[in-house]
Amino acid sequence: MAEALALDSDWLRAHPLPPPDNAADKNARGRVLAAGGCAMVPGGIRLTAEAALRAGAGKVQVATIASAALALGVAMPEIAVHAIPEGADGEMADCNAAIAPLIDRADAVIAGPAVSCGEAAARLVGAVLGPAGPAALVFDAGALMTLPRHREELRRRVVPALLTPHIGEMAAMLEEEPSAIEADRAGAVRRAAQSYGAICVLKGATSLVATPDGLLFAYAGGGVGLATGGSGDVLAGLAAGLAARGASTLDAALWAVWLHGEAGRRCAEQIGPLGFLARELLAHVPGLMRAL
Repeated sequence: MAEALALDSDWLRAHPLPPPDNAADKNARGRVLAAGGCAMVPGGIRLTAEAALRAGAGKVQVATIASAALALGVAMPEIAVHAIPEGADGEMADCNAAIAPLIDRADAVIAGPAVSCGEAAARLVGAVLGPAGPAALVFDAGALMTLPRHREELRRRVVPALLTPHIGEMAAMLEEEPSAIEADRAGAVRRAAQSYGAICVLKGATSLVATPDGLLFAYAGGGVGLATGGSGDVLAGLAAGLAARGASTLDAALWAVWLHGEAGRRCAEQIGPLGFLARELLAHVPGLMRAL
C-alpha cells in the first residue's frame, strides 16, 4: 500500500499528545460521555469507559440501559452511570431527554458500543447529533449502521467526527457489498471519509485511517489476537479519551489505533497470539503512552 503513510512510533513522536497541566483536576483532564449497551451485551460499554480512562481522560460518564446501570457502577466505581429507559427488547428506548444535558458537560462523546438494534442505534445517533456543542464525536458499532441518513449533518460539523467501522459496518455506511469493500479497502475508507466529512478508521489486519481530504495512514502491527469480542469497544474508548484530552480528531484516531495494536502485540508476547481478552489490552495503554 505505497500510497499510505506508515503509522509508527516516529510519526507519533512527531505528533505528541497534549500534555496535561500538573495542576489539572479531573474535569480539566478531559470529560468523556460513553452511550451504549444492551441487555445482550451489558458489559461492552464498560470496556469503552475503562479505555477512555486508560487513555488519560479525567472523568467518564456512561449512559446505558437501566437494567445494567447499577451493576456497571458497582463493577467500575471510577465512573458515573446514568440509567436510560429500556425497551422490552433490552435496548435503549427514548434517550434524548437524558443524553442532551450530559453532552453539554462532555469534551468527547462516543455513541454506539454494544448497541445491537438498528432502531435503538438510530435514536441514539439522533440524540447525540442534536446538540450543537463543541464535543468531539466518536461513532462505533451499531451507530455506524444508521449513518447514511445522517450524512449531511456529519458533513456540516466544524470538527469532523470519528468513525470506526469494520468491513460489515463500512459496507452499510457506503451502501455497498462487503466484498467490494474488501476488494479495495483503501478506496473504501477514503470514500467514507470524504462522503461523511469525517476521520474514518477501517479496522482489520492492516488498519487504515483516512481524512476527508484524502490522506491515508496504515498500521499493520496488531496481530490476529485483536480479532476478538470487545476489541473494538476498547479502540473506540481510547479514541474518545484522547480526544477529550485535547487531541485533534485525526491525532486521537491515529494514536488510538497504534495504542490498541501495540497493546495487542504485548498481549500476544506475554499471553499468546490467540486467547487474550479485550480487557487485558487496557493495562498496557499507560505504559505505551509513557514510552513515547
